[in-house]
Order: sequence, then C-alpha cells, then structure tokens
Amino acid sequence: MANERLRDESVIQHWYDADDEPITIVEGDDATVYDDEGTAYLDFLSQLYCCNAGHSNKQITAAITKQAERIPYVSSAKHNDTRSRLATDLAEIAPGSLSDVYFAISGSEANETAIQIARTVQDAPTVLTRWQSYHGGTYGAGGLTGDPGTRKTLERRAATTGVGKFLPPLPDAFDAETPEELAEQAANHVEFVLRNEDPDSVAAIVTEPIGGTSGAYPAPPGYFERLREICDEYDVLLVSDEVITGFGRCGDWFGIQTEDVQPDLITFAKGVTGAYAPLAGVIADAWIGEEIRSGSYDLGQTFAGHPVSCAAAEAAIELYRDSLIEQGCQVAPYLESRLRDLEERFDVIDTVRGRGLLWSVVFADPKTNEPFVHPWVDGNANNPVADVRSEAQERGTLFGSGRPDTQVIVAPPLCVTRSEIDEAVNALEAAMTAVFGINE
Repeated sequence: MANERLRDESVIQHWYDADDEPITIVEGDDATVYDDEGTAYLDFLSQLYCCNAGHSNKQITAAITKQAERIPYVSSAKHNDTRSRLATDLAEIAPGSLSDVYFAISGSEANETAIQIARTVQDAPTVLTRWQSYHGGTYGAGGLTGDPGTRKTLERRAATTGVGKFLPPLPDAFDAETPEELAEQAANHVEFVLRNEDPDSVAAIVTEPIGGTSGAYPAPPGYFERLREICDEYDVLLVSDEVITGFGRCGDWFGIQTEDVQPDLITFAKGVTGAYAPLAGVIADAWIGEEIRSGSYDLGQTFAGHPVSCAAAEAAIELYRDSLIEQGCQVAPYLESRLRDLEERFDVIDTVRGRGLLWSVVFADPKTNEPFVHPWVDGNANNPVADVRSEAQERGTLFGSGRPDTQVIVAPPLCVTRSEIDEAVNALEAAMTAVFGINE
C-alpha cells in the first residue's frame, strides 16, 4: 500500500468541519478499513451506517461488473430486467401487502418521494415527524428532520412547509414510571398533536422504527401498535424510515418488523446494496402502487433504479438471505453485553440503548445527570464525547456521532466477529478512561 498522501484539497467533505481533518480511507476488508498510510481501523460505524455487508465482498463486486459489461444504464422511464428482479425481491422481503417499489437514489430522496406520494394519494398537505430525528439533508427531507443543526442550515434562507413535529418516545420527554406508561403517554401525545393539526389535513406520520443517528433508541413496548391504531382511526399513512434500520441492521429485514407492525410505506437506501453503489426507494402498499400507476404522480429521477446499483442490491440481498442477517443476529447479543458491561462500570454513561447492530452509548455528568455539553445549546464548548471518539480512533476504531452529539453510535457491519467486537469495545473503554480518567 502506498504511503503517499492522497488528500485532494479541492474536495469539500460533507458535514464539513474546519477544525477536523478526516482520515483518507483507501482500502477495506470486511469490518476493517485502511487509510493512505496503511493504518487499519475497525469500522464500527459502517462508514455512514450503510456498509452492512462489509468492505470486500466479491459477490457484490462481481455482480456490479457483470451488469456494467452487459448494459450500464437504462432510463428510469423504461423497464430493465435487473431492476424488475430487484423490485420482486424487495416485495418478497417487505412485510404484509407492501409490494410496489418506486426507486430513488439516496435516502433523502426516498423520504421526499414518500411524503410526495403520501400527500398525493391522501390529498392532504401535512406530514408529522419526531423532534430528535433525522430524515435527510435535502430541503424536503431536511424539513422532516427534527435535528436543528440540519434544519437550521437548510432554513437559513428558505423554510419548507407542511411539516409538524411530535415528541419521541424517550423517557426524558415524558413523566412515566414504566416502559408501558411511556408507550401510552408518547402515543397519546402523537394523537393530541394529530387532532390539533386537523386530522383531515394530515397525510402521514413518518418515523424511524429505531432511532438512527438520532440515538439508536427503540420504542417502548406497545408504542408502535398504538401508533398504527391511531393512523387507522384518523386515516393517516404510517411511513417507516428504514434508511438506516433496514437490511439486517436491527435484526430483521426491516426494523419495523421487530415491532410486528405493518406500515403503509417503507423508505430504504444505504444497506440495500451494502453501500457498494447508491440506491434507494419506497416500498408501498399495493393500493398505493395502483394509485401512482393511475397517473397521479408524474415525477422521476434520471439515475433512480440504476441497473448497476440494482445488480449490487440483488447480490447483497442474496447474501443477507443466505447467512448475513443471521450472522448479525448471532453476534448482536454479544455486542450488547459488552456495551452494558461498560454501562455498569462507568458512571459517565447515562444509558446504553439500541437493537441488533445499532447501539448508542449516551454520556451524562453523573453529578447532574445532564449532558457534559449539549451542542444544540452550546455549540462552542469543548465536547468530551467528541474527544472519546477521537481517542478511540487513535486506538484503531471508528465510531459514529449522534444527534445530539451526547452519544457514541456503535454500528459495525453484519459480518463483524466476536473478536472484533472485543477489540472495538476495548478501544472505547480505553478512550473513555483517557478522557474521563475514572473507570468505576
């Protein structure tokens, strides 16, 4: 591997931070990536929570090559055999009567497409989403997002309309003594917001089944069942944002399946190809698909359902189906146990939460039970949670940052091994000790 620095100063990285100099990643192998100096890092954020199949899968790269050699591009307005086969595969793995697939390119565009479809078929303007959520960085998806950093950046010059917000089912947002009480209070709150928005004006509720970068938080038992009942009662569509939680990340094909609830629309991206090529889309209930085909939705994108990306997705789905989702399910309890062990021993950890291979380690000052620094309140203060991630990177493991950045997100590829989990959690423990100085 060449030691020559490969950084191109003309490139502006996304989520640009003038104080941060990102590493340059040039190679990868399963759950490990290598920078341009040959340093190895365990990839415990799957880059952007998308490299579910790891970094060196020859089955996926072979499928990409084969498709590119046969025909690399077919207009999204025409049929293509690879695209059609993938749509059939997605319909088979989607829950219940979700059977019609509309392709897009990125998760942001998938979520925008879902709300456009919902508004069209419901003939209603308003969409409800959670505070403390993330649904994308384009104007429409940014309007859905509850993270103020994203919304305020986009709304600095112009704001989107037609989006209302409700509180997430988090203990801090409600006064509940049990998970069941929390589920009831949080669902009742959604109904309160819906009634005060005028239910006839609300097209859909959009929510992640397990919080993604907003904190890997699962809902308390019974919450989604009640949310489904509320949507049915008021004739509102339920949209499950599966951009992060799909394709084995949380223990099933889609995160909402771990709640045993069927949504009306699912949005997907990231893991559908294992991130080997960009692809996204919406899986809709059959009646919604028929409505779109009737001519009520006359929009599209040039590269939506790109055949090369569809070939990558077909190969990835075959891997997930054969063994990879099961492999992730087998190691997920071990990752949880290692993280909960840290929670027991470090008083600076407020909570550990998540599902499958998507976890958050949330930090708080043990003297006040408040975040050491809340970046949405004081963005200029030094944040020790960011320091923990930097120290972990120095020790050879990459972790993710949450929204808000009071947490470390842990989300390795599904092919991760127990020994790699040990190595990564040990690096996190050493990083916490270096920053906070106390191992309780």
